[in-house]
Amino acid sequence: MSDPKLLLISGSLRREATNRKLLTEAARLFGTAEVVWADLNLPLYDGDVEAADGIPAAVQTLADQIAAADAVVISTPEYNKGISGVLKNALDWVSRTEGAPWADTPVAVMSAAAGRAGGEQAQTMLRSLMVPFGPHLLTAPAVHLAGSGTAFEEDGRLSSERYAASVGKLMTALRAAATT
Repeated sequence: MSDPKLLLISGSLRREATNRKLLTEAARLFGTAEVVWADLNLPLYDGDVEAADGIPAAVQTLADQIAAADAVVISTPEYNKGISGVLKNALDWVSRTEGAPWADTPVAVMSAAAGRAGGEQAQTMLRSLMVPFGPHLLTAPAVHLAGSGTAFEEDGRLSSERYAASVGKLMTALRAAATT
């Protein structure tokens, strides 16, 4: 059997974003896999643009990556009590593609944020937004990385054993869902 294909989606575009770091750690804890990073540098959704030009190639690539993935991990920052506009835009665009790329795909959701709640409200919002797509959303353990600016060692690993254990348990559950 080949290695599972793991798609990583960061709700932050910044190269050094803590959500990207959290995804890197999640991929390590997931274990052997073909890891693919999604690119959310997409044009803003505009129905007139879609009507005139169709689905942009970058959006179709993202939808194809989702459809081809055995498992997906989404990590979102929390901006003003919700998910980032970048992530919402990507979800809106993918919803316009043919087929149902998210259907039955095992999806783990996590968040990293500077505040004490670690992006809990953004994660709740993201879970709500995912429901119409029909993925297999894993519900536990919840990973809300608080104080994310100081949560990583220089080697990129989580500095808290408690957070590392939670991410590890979530990735174990995701791997099991992806390979059954």
